[in-house]
Amino acid sequence: MTSRPYHRPVMADEVVALFAPVPDGIVVDATFGGGGHTSALQTSFGERVKMIGVDRDPDARANAGDVTVLAGSFGDLDRLLDDAGIASLAGALFDLGISSHQVDDASRGFSYLKDGPLDMRMDPTQEFSAADLVNTASEQDLVRILRTYGEERFASSIARQIVRHRPFTRTLELAGVIAEAVPAAVRRAGHPARQAFQAFRIEVNGELDALRSGLEAALSRLVVGGRCAVISYHSLEDRIVKRRFAELTTVERPHPDLPVRESGPIATFKAVSRKAIKPSDAEIETNPRARSARLRCIERVAA
Repeated sequence: MTSRPYHRPVMADEVVALFAPVPDGIVVDATFGGGGHTSALQTSFGERVKMIGVDRDPDARANAGDVTVLAGSFGDLDRLLDDAGIASLAGALFDLGISSHQVDDASRGFSYLKDGPLDMRMDPTQEFSAADLVNTASEQDLVRILRTYGEERFASSIARQIVRHRPFTRTLELAGVIAEAVPAAVRRAGHPARQAFQAFRIEVNGELDALRSGLEAALSRLVVGGRCAVISYHSLEDRIVKRRFAELTTVERPHPDLPVRESGPIATFKAVSRKAIKPSDAEIETNPRARSARLRCIERVAA
């Protein structure tokens, strides 16, 4: 297959390098999107790895070419792999967030810069949309969502103005009300709706819960030598990945008062890189959306 032209995969070279040592077998691209990472891995490793994609977006599945893409959220990875008869994995990749195509297509309602229906559903067949969220949630719930998922300093003011001006049906309509709810200095520093739109998107699609369950499903199926890599784009995602990887690579030491065993505890996983891998300056220059990306990788070293 070839990568779809409307999406540029982030840190594709770094991903290929991380997966080079994995054993032959199935590698799941749990966030298939435009298929750019899958294409890079196929080109580099040929038939020794079989790529399987996962995506809930019908646009992604319709343009997958000869790659099998399972229909659904990576939050349901356990069920999807079971249904496909896949018991073990040589590798798993999660490229979180939304694709360039989803942002650029105003009709999907993700962009605070383009007018479109207030949607934000990654799966268009899902009933609950961003319009449903902002038009029905209580002011208290809106504050919680904005603070938790957007880390928004002005959550209370934004929520109050949303409740005062709703109902909303269009993205720019909502973005304009958000802009008016924050101080002028904030508006001059960058688009004031960015964090709020992120928060609403995460809530509508259940992204963080999906990450937790999908990550566990992938890690539990890795064979020895298999690797799991995650590209995150904001601190909430990266924090979940960093903490879980740290838990799995840290050996719990026995209490000093207990007798020491001849063979000490062995970690089941090891971190492939000590710190998160960041995109190069050259990549950021050609693809500014890569700027906030952080890549972490873990390898199973024991069954």
